[in-house]
Amino acid sequence: MIKYKIDIIQALKNKGYSTYKIRKEKIFNESQLQQMRENKILAQDALNKVCTLLDCQPGDILEYVPDVIQT
Repeated sequence: MIKYKIDIIQALKNKGYSTYKIRKEKIFNESQLQQMRENKILAQDALNKVCTLLDCQPGDILEYVPDVIQT
């Protein structure tokens, strides 16, 4: 499973991008913001925007955690 290492919304706020500013400047749409709130993985174009805004690599915000298989 791919999951976030960090709280994306909080990291954006720390860089000066409040949800108000994000909506006002149409950086992300409401659906994308909701996905971030629910820790759902964004589509590639939105992840690209996140990495650009946070000046980071995808590996800085995402990690792979193997699923536990019950036998």
